Amino acid sequence: MKYLDEYKIETLVTRVGREISEGLLPAAQIAIGYDKQIVFSKNFGDTKPNSLFCIFSATKAITSAASWLLMQDEIISEHDLVTDYIPEFGKNGKSKVTLSHLLTHTAGFPHAPFRPVEWRSKEARLARFEQWRIFWEPGTQFEYHPSSSMYVIAEIIERASGTDFGDFVQTRIFDPLQLSNSFIGLPDDQGGRALAIKYCGEELSEQEYKEMGFPVPPETEVTEDAVLSFNETDVRASGIPGGGAFSNAEDMAIFYQALLHGGTDQERLWQEDILMSAKTIRNPELTDPVFKKAANRGLGIVISGDTDRNYRGFGKTNSPLAFGHNGAGGQLCWADPDTGLSFVYLTSGHDRNPIRQGRRGVSISSLAAECKSRKR
Repeated sequence: MKYLDEYKIETLVTRVGREISEGLLPAAQIAIGYDKQIVFSKNFGDTKPNSLFCIFSATKAITSAASWLLMQDEIISEHDLVTDYIPEFGKNGKSKVTLSHLLTHTAGFPHAPFRPVEWRSKEARLARFEQWRIFWEPGTQFEYHPSSSMYVIAEIIERASGTDFGDFVQTRIFDPLQLSNSFIGLPDDQGGRALAIKYCGEELSEQEYKEMGFPVPPETEVTEDAVLSFNETDVRASGIPGGGAFSNAEDMAIFYQALLHGGTDQERLWQEDILMSAKTIRNPELTDPVFKKAANRGLGIVISGDTDRNYRGFGKTNSPLAFGHNGAGGQLCWADPDTGLSFVYLTSGHDRNPIRQGRRGVSISSLAAECKSRKR
């Protein structure tokens, strides 16, 4: 097995398969990329090589990377005001919000309402943008914006490029990287490939959280009903820029190889300076309000960092420079410049126990990060 340590791959496979064999999760898929290619992949449970998964918030890395293309073309800048592109957005105190605020979850409207199907109506989306209010001075606090900020980024991409957001991602990212299994807005003829999302396990009680030493997760828009709505055709087709892409593990591992190397051997998509900028932590002093750990946000992606990286969705053996963006249900997507590996874990099973889900992710990523062979 070229590039990889066979024993460590076997250990990883055993760990990923544990919840499948125990009957907790219905399906999973993993892929490892190295040197711009897939070097290992495997399906688990009720899945096939051509199965598609909703990758939820792992979509944010794709949307963000699309904005980087316009930044390197000097069409937009992270320092631009949103109102430079969407004048309607400036109402209700939002006139000072910049693109950087949107990409770093410091814009101030983390719980702004937006129904997925509204994205397909220009009038509906602009009406929502106008209605939203901010709850703090932009740039002064961090709180994860599950979907709102990426709707605005996608609208800016459309206005600045003159191209539909989904078409822009398709022609500027998916086509050049030959990601034929990735979709922003799932076409009707691909719906049969998408695995149904299922909830698994039991919720923890408030007392159980207390005994484990963890805070009770705050209520957000990412409810069970909201997640299960991604089994519906109209929601799948809507192409939600902050959480609605469908893909498979191999495609996403190649996408992250492209973010490591700037593109493919045939075509460079991102220049080194924009990639370095995107992977630079903004506002290093800001912390996540739930875990009280440094947020470590680059431009739309999460940076592993020197400490507490397991709280940011990485393995304990990832390097400080690792970067990525995970998704609801335990989707894992990252690349590590230290080893050159990219790793993706996707599952259609959403564990109702977020502590178990989080520990699973840390365990799997920790094993994956060590899979590169040390042989020369």
